[in-house]
Amino acid sequence: MRTLCSSTLIGEFLVIGFAGLVAMKDPDLEMGTVWTVCGIAMALSVLLCGMVTRPGGVQLGWALQIALIASGFIVPMMFFMGAMFAALWWASVHFGRKIDEAKARFAAMAESGGGAGQHTP
Repeated sequence: MRTLCSSTLIGEFLVIGFAGLVAMKDPDLEMGTVWTVCGIAMALSVLLCGMVTRPGGVQLGWALQIALIASGFIVPMMFFMGAMFAALWWASVHFGRKIDEAKARFAAMAESGGGAGQHTP
């Protein structure tokens, strides 16, 4: 799960940075405010890469997805991008857990003497 979720979070890091560049062009927003908010969100996305397998890591990831979608009120394209990354986050968590379960099952089989080359029907 860690690899899939971390890949999604690094992609979000880049998207948040690009959204900051777009938001910077809005005359109603101060550049310092834009980069403070974007910087915090970017730092959170990188920190979450290491926290994703710890308790609360996935929930913090969901909070980041909601914030990414809500950023569409500032940069309208982020409604779409946020929804896309929320779908990627769901897929990363869902399929990452399935992969982790399969790895644990294979490790248990190998440990019990089932062997790596044997298949069970």
